[in-house]
Amino acid sequence: MPNNFISAVDMGTNSFHLIIAKVKKNGSFKIVDREREVIRLGSHEGQNLSIISPGEIEASVEVLLRFKKLSGIYGTNMNALATSAVREAENKNEFISLIKERTGIKVKVIEGHHEARLIYLGVKKALPISDKKVLCIDIGGGSTEFILGDNGEPAFAESVKIGAVRLSKKFFPDYVLTPKSVSECEKFIEQEIKSNRRIKLNTEIDFAVGSSGTIQSAASIICSVKYSKPPASLNGFTFSSDELKIIFNDMMRLKTPSERINIKGLEAKRADIIPAGMLVLKKIFDLFGIRKMTVSEFALREGILLEMISKSRVKE
Repeated sequence: MPNNFISAVDMGTNSFHLIIAKVKKNGSFKIVDREREVIRLGSHEGQNLSIISPGEIEASVEVLLRFKKLSGIYGTNMNALATSAVREAENKNEFISLIKERTGIKVKVIEGHHEARLIYLGVKKALPISDKKVLCIDIGGGSTEFILGDNGEPAFAESVKIGAVRLSKKFFPDYVLTPKSVSECEKFIEQEIKSNRRIKLNTEIDFAVGSSGTIQSAASIICSVKYSKPPASLNGFTFSSDELKIIFNDMMRLKTPSERINIKGLEAKRADIIPAGMLVLKKIFDLFGIRKMTVSEFALREGILLEMISKSRVKE
């Protein structure tokens, strides 16, 4: 851990996130830099997320070289972890080899349950939930992670293939909503969640926590409706099922990305895939009977840092 700085990249299905932190003597960390770049892996070719296209590979190389340069300023090597789209791609090995050849970065592909556990580590750092029974939900581009945390330990940590990019490609390939496609997407989401027997829908919890793009977008939209000036940080912000229902119904009336791009509080780059993500979120609220959800701004990438710190301290 040179200079006490560490660096990690979360190579997600919808975007790549770089996070650089300074590690303190007590094992905690302070984030000193972060970057994010929207890259949609597996969104152009093949079925589902089965092929990472040449254009997506080129974009990945370009972004990772930039991230590597920034990490180098802090004198640290990047730990690059890839999730859903890479682990499923038919050309996964070719992608990883090309990244290593072109950038010198060795990409590690993590399984869904490992991803879910790392998300829980990040969420525990952001919110005081270690002594609570908490359902954590993280809606990504390729998958959604479900973690039931009980007194600081995951009772289950599951990954389901229902992400905003994946569902958009499957049900809304032109990003236009129709009653039929929305209905089919809703049925598919429910079926995929219920088919995972380890996810217990009727578990009593103290509260629900949500992290990552779709959920932070929903919170941002709700904040923009409630307040003239949204808070600087969404961490700890809580929204209700009624508030979600209002923005969900409003969004479903907007059939095209050009209509959705003007939603206050929504990042323009999400206008195409946000309906699919919102369908997942709304279905989760309904299936689990969630009345309120609290936002965690920490998720997978912060969990990666915490795992890196833990491993380095064991070596010492």
